[in-house]
Amino acid sequence: MPNKPTRTKFSALAQICEWIPPFLVAKLARQHGVDAKARAFSPWSHVIALLYAQLVHAISLNDICDGLRLHAAKLWRLREAAPPSRNGLSHANKVRPAAMAEDLFWSVLNHLASLRPRFGGRTYAGMPRRFKRLIHVVDATTIQLVANCIDWARHRRKKAAAKMHLRLNLRSFLPAFAVVDTAKLTDARAARTVCAGIGRGEIVVFDKAYVDFGHLYELQQRGVFWVTRAKDNMQSRCVRRRLKKPDGNILRDDEVVLSVAKSHAAYPEPLRRIVALVEIDGALVEMTFITNNMDWSAASVADLYKSRWSIEAFFKQIKQTLQLCDFLGHSKNAIQWQVWMALLLYVLLRFQAFLCDWSHSFTRLFCLMRAVVWDGLALGPLLRSYGTAGGSFRMLRAPHQGYFPGFEALFASGGG
Repeated sequence: MPNKPTRTKFSALAQICEWIPPFLVAKLARQHGVDAKARAFSPWSHVIALLYAQLVHAISLNDICDGLRLHAAKLWRLREAAPPSRNGLSHANKVRPAAMAEDLFWSVLNHLASLRPRFGGRTYAGMPRRFKRLIHVVDATTIQLVANCIDWARHRRKKAAAKMHLRLNLRSFLPAFAVVDTAKLTDARAARTVCAGIGRGEIVVFDKAYVDFGHLYELQQRGVFWVTRAKDNMQSRCVRRRLKKPDGNILRDDEVVLSVAKSHAAYPEPLRRIVALVEIDGALVEMTFITNNMDWSAASVADLYKSRWSIEAFFKQIKQTLQLCDFLGHSKNAIQWQVWMALLLYVLLRFQAFLCDWSHSFTRLFCLMRAVVWDGLALGPLLRSYGTAGGSFRMLRAPHQGYFPGFEALFASGGG
């Protein structure tokens, strides 16, 4: 007989949201002053409504309210959550501080890591194997908005955008820090904030847009190893050639000091500059890297920077699956609520996948959860019935289901 998911009285949405501690949302609502102003629409119902919007790709406030109202009985079983009115949901997104959503995301992430320590320590496949240190990857992604509706995010004459600066833990492939702001916040200005929590001996990798020699020297003083690309206009003077002639894809390996007075004052110590050929889309491209580590091989530095591209896969993953293209409000607060709830749903789904040893893609997991959002199916048996939790990428079925009626006897006899 084929494996069948176990029935339960709780919907898939309820099972996912059960990983949020019962006391947490109420506690954060008190801290941010939300509970005193919340009457008919509770903070918990607000969080559930936005998670539901992410899971079903809701395109409007009416879409959310109608969908929740039609399943009010199942929604009530989720710690007495209630469907909102359109005006109530719009007002909550506009006036309830998005800092509460940010605190909720980090609190849930830390809670899940405490429940299953391996969830926060699982090694990502793209991490260079030779490095045992914690590797952070820093980058930003732009979220396009509608310019004629959202003046606060306007950064060009006909364009408006928000920007998410993210620090990704490469060991677990989970966010370690994030800043959601307008696109006017440049990468170099955001660098200090995003890298503030990196400890001594850890490694951070970022693009040349984050290069600020004053900040790089602060990381050096803190004992943090960093790897980035050199800007095209960086001026330096070679003080020692570590490589006499090209070796494979490594063209140069030098110790340099910055020659511009302002840059040298910001970073007075020697840097290491490596020129290497890196394969991109099947073609070798010459790139110049700089780092403060003098011990690693030049190939290791190039491999470290190559691992930075994994954050692009992360951004692609969340922007193609979660609802980060159509926004339910025009205010900065409403957009921040939606972004933080998207990240929260990502972590909850990743945790569910971790518990079930889901080995297929996150996109397929998301689509499966969206299909059964109101169904009373136990998620563990459901994932295993799809054959991906155990490593197979096929639906699990009984052998005779692959044959036409009347051919079972031929199959049983071993006929061809």
